Amino acid sequence: MRCLLTLIAVGVFVPAGVKAQSSVIMKATVSEIVVLSASPASAPSNTVSLVLSGDDQVVRVPLLIRSNTGFKISATFESKTAVLSELSVDNVRPTGTLVSPQIVSALHLNPQLDPDTSQPLLVLSGPRISLGGTLNSPNNAMEVTLLIRLTPPAGRWTAQLSLVATKQL
Repeated sequence: MRCLLTLIAVGVFVPAGVKAQSSVIMKATVSEIVVLSASPASAPSNTVSLVLSGDDQVVRVPLLIRSNTGFKISATFESKTAVLSELSVDNVRPTGTLVSPQIVSALHLNPQLDPDTSQPLLVLSGPRISLGGTLNSPNNAMEVTLLIRLTPPAGRWTAQLSLVATKQL
């Protein structure tokens, strides 16, 4: 009776041991992507165009930026009724644990003047932001607040803020 029990035990444990010693090699690539969204409800894209209007002289626009590669974001401002005096970054903060720890200090801001209109432009660039997650993950984006300062317009104004994100090597 003892020999029969030993044989059953060996027959059960040997195949399990062989399966545990098998190896699997998986190769995959992830496409490089940079996306912007103006709110959590907006669909991620590489271009965001906002129509702004009001009578305030200062406007703040929060953006969520996700990238798994180096990125460059160009911001332009157009208006027939308001004069832009400043376009800058007011605040930068990581949204969670899947954001690269050095992203805030590695961010490059390059304010420029549009050669055609003499309007201020803003170019924001940096290395990879996201260390993991998806385009909808709540903890892998950098939140950037853009500051738009206008010279006092007479009454109500309307403007368009356009942002284009591209990957940068």
